[in-house]
Amino acid sequence: MHPELFHIGPITIYTYAFLIVLGTLVASIYTKWRARKELENINLSNNFFYYMFIAGFIGGKIFYYLERPAYFFSHPGKMLHNFSGGFVFYGSFITIIVFLIWYLKKHKIPFWPMLDILAITTLIVHAIGRLGCFFGGCCYGKPTGSFLGMAFPTTHGQRVHPTQLYEIFALLTIMAILFYLKKRQHFKGEIFVTYLILYALARNILELYRGDPRGYIINGYLSHSQFIGIIIILISLLFYSKLKKNIINP
Repeated sequence: MHPELFHIGPITIYTYAFLIVLGTLVASIYTKWRARKELENINLSNNFFYYMFIAGFIGGKIFYYLERPAYFFSHPGKMLHNFSGGFVFYGSFITIIVFLIWYLKKHKIPFWPMLDILAITTLIVHAIGRLGCFFGGCCYGKPTGSFLGMAFPTTHGQRVHPTQLYEIFALLTIMAILFYLKKRQHFKGEIFVTYLILYALARNILELYRGDPRGYIINGYLSHSQFIGIIIILISLLFYSKLKKNIINP
């Protein structure tokens, strides 16, 4: 793996951080382009992306600490030690959604059409970010004798499932499906809700192969991410049904 990308004097540029920034930049460019094209030339300010990044950072860290609250409560210094790494995707996602509800309503930006755009945006950031996880050697899978197995620095030579690469493949597949669906979209919000369902399903399957330390609702059987994913699927199916029937106006 290559957790460190390069050095500038005493400063170390980490691959994970670099790829997160790269993913954010690419996603920002895509979002601005699609918003101008699809939402009556709406020009999103840079502050929109700064605030969204901050919301995602805070949410991702909070959920990471909540996976092992007793541990971090007993070792508060570890919270600062893990400040540059250790994020929970669903934590970032939930806090960003809360921020978007407030921001889009305040600035009178069409809610569901914007979320349709942000579904692709999220996939871009997520896929590039998972590549950072791969190079950083985190978020790896369970031990395996499969030809797909790889050894990471923290697995001490043991070959495990490269679940980071599995997830990247799943994210790119979902992105392809959404682009296909976009050409045949029936109602506003369809792309976003479909993304929620597909990713939650993929994540629940991927969790079966994850082998890094995780938080569990039911120890060894139901992880935090699987539990959140199940809730998201149920809520998304409800919204999909209502949006399709035009009960919720876009």
